Amino acid sequence: MSQAAPSGTVGRLLANARFEIVPTDGLEAELRHLAPGTTVTVTCSPRKGIDRTLEIAEHVQGRGFRAVPHLSARLVTGRSHLRAILRRASDAGFRELFVVGGDATEPAGPYASAGELLREMAELDHGVEAVGVAAYPERHPLIDEEELLRALLEKQPFAHHMVTQICFDPGALVRWLDEVRGRGVTLPVYVGVAGAVRRRRLLEISLRVGIGDSVRYLTKHGGIVARLLRGGSYRPDGFLAGLAPLVAGREDVLGLHLNTFNQVEATERWRREALRAYGYAPAAEAFPEEDAAS
Repeated sequence: MSQAAPSGTVGRLLANARFEIVPTDGLEAELRHLAPGTTVTVTCSPRKGIDRTLEIAEHVQGRGFRAVPHLSARLVTGRSHLRAILRRASDAGFRELFVVGGDATEPAGPYASAGELLREMAELDHGVEAVGVAAYPERHPLIDEEELLRALLEKQPFAHHMVTQICFDPGALVRWLDEVRGRGVTLPVYVGVAGAVRRRRLLEISLRVGIGDSVRYLTKHGGIVARLLRGGSYRPDGFLAGLAPLVAGREDVLGLHLNTFNQVEATERWRREALRAYGYAPAAEAFPEEDAAS
């Protein structure tokens, strides 16, 4: 691992990491590798639905983690449904939601975008203290760049931070951040990063969600796409080392949003190794068997 990046920045980004999971069965064995109090976000898809996301998030919260359910605007059928969701979130003790437009082809109700849902939420009483919204450093497969910026500015008055889609090119990420700052976006950001995950799975998802520029970037830097196709595991060391000097001293970059694709154990092991490599001691609560041996 390169030591050229400012170690203080790397340590801060790693220490302020969040873990994104997909609501499927079999998560129990993965979650046990995280320290209590870790922030775990739970995605929402048309196939699984909002109820499944909330069910998994409630379980995560009950295990002593800080759960953040994703709320897909296109799956909310109306104001009464939204009230019920917010009531359930309050009862579960969730203090933060991550609001996205969602992948459903047709909205189930009157909310076609995250901005529309956020405006409705602002008119309702609820216990949510913080809201995160999605941001796209690279081209979206269906939405042009100006529309993405307009949507981000529309969401900004109702949000507390933004989370970027996975990007493999740290230079492109920081150029985008500087550009939107110049266009009036002031929200602090969590940088979306692929965790330590199986390469083939990562490539499949990257192509599906339209992270084309990053994939093209990777092809020019050491044939990484070819390695993704061969299998094995991807580790974000290179991305982090490239990002750190570009964001050193920037208080608007809060930390990492680790997309684990439910490979939580491998991602947390990588994070702990990276913390040690940069001179930081990971929390002792995770991987107790490892700490006992060290």
